[in-house]
Amino acid sequence: MTQAGVSRRDFGRLLGVAGLGIAAPALVGTRGARAATRTWRMSGSAGSGLGGFDTAMKTLMQARNIPCGSLAVMRKGKLILARGYTWSDDAALSVQPTSLFRLASLSKAITATAVMRLVQDGALSLSTPVTQLIDMTPPTGTTADSRLDQVTVRRLLQHLGGWDRDITPDPTYQDRKIATTLGVPLPIGKADMVKYGAGLKLDHDPGSTYAYSNYGYLLLGQIVEKVSGLPYATYVQQKVFSPLGITRNRPGKSLQSGQAPGEVPYYSQYTGPSVFDAAGTTVPAPYGSFNVENRTAMGGWLSSAVDHVKFTQIFDLTTSVLTKASVDAMFAKPETGLNSGGSYYGFGWFVRDVTGGQNTWHDGSLQGTTTIVTRRYDGITWAVLFDQRDDPSGLPYDYTTISAPLHNVANSTTTWPAIDLFSQYY
Repeated sequence: MTQAGVSRRDFGRLLGVAGLGIAAPALVGTRGARAATRTWRMSGSAGSGLGGFDTAMKTLMQARNIPCGSLAVMRKGKLILARGYTWSDDAALSVQPTSLFRLASLSKAITATAVMRLVQDGALSLSTPVTQLIDMTPPTGTTADSRLDQVTVRRLLQHLGGWDRDITPDPTYQDRKIATTLGVPLPIGKADMVKYGAGLKLDHDPGSTYAYSNYGYLLLGQIVEKVSGLPYATYVQQKVFSPLGITRNRPGKSLQSGQAPGEVPYYSQYTGPSVFDAAGTTVPAPYGSFNVENRTAMGGWLSSAVDHVKFTQIFDLTTSVLTKASVDAMFAKPETGLNSGGSYYGFGWFVRDVTGGQNTWHDGSLQGTTTIVTRRYDGITWAVLFDQRDDPSGLPYDYTTISAPLHNVANSTTTWPAIDLFSQYY
C-alpha cells in the first residue's frame, strides 16, 4: 500500500464524515503542531484505585496519536472499569464504553464458541472432515488437494488445516485474483473465497504444523451456516450473544457509508486499491482495501470493550452458553503446535498453562484496527480496542507492547474495588 499524502481535513472529506463531526487523525507529515491541539477526554466509570489503567491507555494513545480507544476490565465476573478514550482536536468526537470497534481476529473466539455450541447440542462432530460439511469443489481446471479429507473441524479451529500464509498468500486477501480466476465481478463473496481456496495445494499435511489461517475460520463460518440452517450471524446472535444480554454486537461493513450507529471511525496513514470495483480506485486503507463483510467469522464482528469482556464470561462457566466440558475442549492442547514458551492455540484462543490456572488471550489487527483480549489466571480480564494500527511514529502495536503496561498495573494493584458496573450497560 502507499502512504497517503492528503491532509487531515482532506482525509475527513474523502471519507464523507465532515458532516458527522468526525475528523480523521494526523497523517504523514502532520505530527507536531497539529498533534499539540488535541485534547484528552475520558468517558465511563472506574472503581477506586484503578487510575493506572487510564494512565497506561493515555500513554499508549498519545505516543501514537490514536484518536479512539476503549478499555473494559473485569475481575471475577464483575465489571470494574469501563472507559472510552478520545485523543482528538475534534470536540464532537467522543468515545464511549459502548462505542463499537471492529474486533478483527478477536472474532475467531466468537466463531469457535458457535462451533462448540453446535457440537455441544449434538449437531456437529469435531472429527468430521470439512469436505463432508460444505462444498469444497475447486475452480474449473484445478484439482483439490487429496489431503483435504484430513482437514477436520478440530484442525480448522486449531489452525492445523495445512494452509500457511507464509508460503501461499492468504486467500482471504486475494479478492482481485479470485475474481479473475473464477470469472466473477468484484466484490467477490464468501463462497468465491471458499471455492478459490479449495483449489490451492495445502502447504502442510493436515495436523502436522500450526499455521494461523483466516481461511480456516472462513470455512468454520460456512460450517455454522450449513449445520445450523441459519445465517452465521443470526445463529451467533441467538445462541452466543442473546443469552448474555448482548445486543450491540453486529457484523461490520467495509465502507464508511455503512458505519453502524455508535461505531468509531478508522484511521491509517496508508491507502490501497479498492476491492469493490474493477478499476481498483485508491481508497483509505480501512475503507474498502479489504472486504469486511466476507470476514465476519474470521475478523469482521463489531463490539464494544464492555460487550467483549461480557462475552468472555462464557469461559468462566457463569453462563448457559457452554458447559465445562465444552470450554475444556476449547482450551485443550492440540495434537501439535506447542511452542517453546509453553503456549498453544486452542479453539479461538491462545492458551498457556501457568501456576494457578491458565492464561488465555488473543489479538486482532486490520488496517485501522488494533484489538486485544486477555483472561488472566487470577480472574482479571480486559479488552482493549483501538481504531488505528499504524502511524508515522513507527511505534509498535503488537500484543506485548500494548499489554505490558496493563499487566504492570494489574500486578501492582493490591486492593481491588468491589463494584460491578455491568448494571449500567445491561
